[in-house]
Amino acid sequence: MSDWIRDRLIAEGVVPVLRLPDSELTARAIECLIEVGFGAIEVTMTTPDALDIIRAYAERTLLGAGTVLDMETAGKCMEAGARFVVAPCIIPGLARLVKATGNAVLVGGYTPTEVLAAHNEGADMVKVFPAASGGPSHIAALHSVFPDIMLCPTGGVSAANMSDYFAAGATIIGVGNAIVPMAALREGDLDAVRAHAAAYRGFGTA
Repeated sequence: MSDWIRDRLIAEGVVPVLRLPDSELTARAIECLIEVGFGAIEVTMTTPDALDIIRAYAERTLLGAGTVLDMETAGKCMEAGARFVVAPCIIPGLARLVKATGNAVLVGGYTPTEVLAAHNEGADMVKVFPAASGGPSHIAALHSVFPDIMLCPTGGVSAANMSDYFAAGATIIGVGNAIVPMAALREGDLDAVRAHAAAYRGFGTA
């Protein structure tokens, strides 16, 4: 049942990953991202009031919960409305728990051993994190030995290097706070926020 969520993420190509210092800024960023056409957004659990934010926007876009580190948190995220759960590392049983509810799961891995282990755990995609440590060449190397495993590099990805990651074999890409200009977001210059975020649309879409 999680296939349609996975396919939605693939169609999006780029998924914003918000790790902002307060809930008000996060809500402001989500509004801008929705307005410029993003159909999937990840809110990390390090964000203050992350579960409340997921509840507030779950009916408006495909909401994901990121930096999920245990089964209890995963359950709370899905109860709040998250349709995909993202863990930065392998948590035994997490993929099985999430997929049993019909939701999708991305599990983190960096080395070939970790990528294969995440895939074998049942991950819909493997989140390669932190992507910046190895860059596109690391993604290309992983893709060459695991051509059938969907990879989502996250961490250090920007508009300047996204094309390189897709060319290296990324299925989708997670873009962190680089997708929202913090100064404009804080000052309430939402036109500038929307214009900046819009530059990330259209990459890698199926």
